[in-house]
Amino acid sequence: MSKIIEQLKRLLKNEYFLISIILIFAFLARLYKINNPIADWHSWRQADTASVTKIYVEEGINLLYPRYHDISSIQTGIFNPEGLRFVEFPVFNVIHASLYNTFATFSLEVWGRLLSIFSSLISTYILYLLGKRFIGKWGGILSAFFFAFLPFNIYFSRVILPEPLAVSFALFSMWLFVKFLDGEKSLPLYLSAISFAIAMLIKPFVFFYGLPLFYLAVKKYGLKGLFKDKRFLLAVDIALVPFFVWRIWINQFPAGIPFWKWAFNGDKIRFRPAFWRWIFVERLGRLILGTWGLIPFSFGLLKTKKENYFNLMFFFGVVLYAVVFATASVRHDYYQITMIPAISLLLAQGTINLWQTKNFENWLARPLLIFSIAMMLMAGAYQAKEYYKINRPEIIRAGAALDRIAPKDAIVIAPYNGDTAFLYQTGRRGWPAIDDSIDRIIEKGASFYVSVDLNHPDTQMVEERFRVVEKTSEYIIVDLRTQ
Repeated sequence: MSKIIEQLKRLLKNEYFLISIILIFAFLARLYKINNPIADWHSWRQADTASVTKIYVEEGINLLYPRYHDISSIQTGIFNPEGLRFVEFPVFNVIHASLYNTFATFSLEVWGRLLSIFSSLISTYILYLLGKRFIGKWGGILSAFFFAFLPFNIYFSRVILPEPLAVSFALFSMWLFVKFLDGEKSLPLYLSAISFAIAMLIKPFVFFYGLPLFYLAVKKYGLKGLFKDKRFLLAVDIALVPFFVWRIWINQFPAGIPFWKWAFNGDKIRFRPAFWRWIFVERLGRLILGTWGLIPFSFGLLKTKKENYFNLMFFFGVVLYAVVFATASVRHDYYQITMIPAISLLLAQGTINLWQTKNFENWLARPLLIFSIAMMLMAGAYQAKEYYKINRPEIIRAGAALDRIAPKDAIVIAPYNGDTAFLYQTGRRGWPAIDDSIDRIIEKGASFYVSVDLNHPDTQMVEERFRVVEKTSEYIIVDLRTQ
């Protein structure tokens, strides 16, 4: 019996065994409701992403002309008959479509979530490597653990969004850069720049991940040394030029570029009391750290040894990101996805600090630490469980009904307050809201109207003027071609 216990102890001290367990359970946790239709939290943004992939599957992949089902003027202010969708460079969509075309075992939606899950698992392992490098073995294990099991991150690393993939490429770039600094070989530097370029093309927000890298480079070579070394200048060009080339290209198609200036400070909320409340109290304090997680997190911030400034600079970088994109960060909680790696590193550092502290009694500090982590995970899970709910299942049934009735090339109006999740369920191009008079929209090609809001004035007007094809207590489908 004693031999079994000793073997078990050795196993639990083996970091590769522990990281394997973390990765396995992280994968299993993200399979929860993986078959959900795109009608849960932030379904509009997920639908926009999945829509590009769906058209790639149906019509072929075209990297330079990503398109989606929304042809209205709602997102860009300009009628968009081709449904052009110029946001991120469609790396996620190309991989997503390729996986579905190659392995059609799962639905398009499941493959989209699996792609995010695999990206998250890669990020988990890279965080383990970064944590081990800058904190130590247990720092790596704990960084991976927190990234894997923070309930907020469990949900947002299994959504059909490009952010998890962008974070994965950005963290891989970080690790390669650290390898370059440790070994002085140029190849990891250039590979790091390529990975960073891909991350930037997917989501430009990861630009702020460059701050800790800049800190590490200055720490080793000095500011003058960076500008004298041509390798760094070339790496910066490799990392940033593709993004600017993409921006120059898409600026030729204003109808396909959604409004974006609002994201910075469109409602003037930056540094106002509401900004501090939403970012640091509601999101960081309650939603991500479940209030009690502030204890280990704070101890992570208080670690001031120079070898751990990387963690602090990483966190400062993502805070700067939230400040720059103030309005978007406040309005949409998925903008905090990019903050999770830095938060996980600080949680790991704080956990170790509090566990090893000599300033408090261990018999009090350690139970408090365990309790705070348990409460953080429980409180976070209690809030995150709401994200998985399908609040309007009728849009799925209405979409299926219209798919059964309307021709495949029909252009539809599926009003849902501009949310494209309903339009996506129809499998048709069209309008997610009425952005013009109904007659002008019909002139632009709309042939069917489907709604789940039977009492809305627009629905009642359309019902009176045109032929009702199908009506239930949940939805109505109207043929706009027949009065």
